[in-house]
Amino acid sequence: MISLLKKYRELILYLVFGVLTTAINIVTYYICKKIGINYQISNIIAWIFSVLFAFITNKIYVFESNKTDSKTLIKEISSFFSFRLLSLAMDMGCMYILVEVVAIDDMIAKIISNIIVIVANYIFSKLFIFKKN
Repeated sequence: MISLLKKYRELILYLVFGVLTTAINIVTYYICKKIGINYQISNIIAWIFSVLFAFITNKIYVFESNKTDSKTLIKEISSFFSFRLLSLAMDMGCMYILVEVVAIDDMIAKIISNIIVIVANYIFSKLFIFKKN
């Protein structure tokens, strides 16, 4: 059992922090919607909070990127936010299609969209942002 945990440590931590990031995203979205903010603006606000949390947890705990020199940090931050902007576009596209075209409840659309985005973000982080040399 211990060897399996060690072998899949990164994936397990990514899933744990992914769930927490998703919770932050959905709760922030819900709060924004409850106070009357448009669903698209609510989605962007939720994205900002969740991406900040995700960067810190992915860097420190998931991919254990311990480099703190300014060159590496700037590279990681710019890569992370660039790819997260790509996933924001995916999220916004999914939300628009599911809410406006398919006409499903926006909270259900948000959950579906988050599943798609989590998978894409793991791939981006693993292969491009926090890759091991």
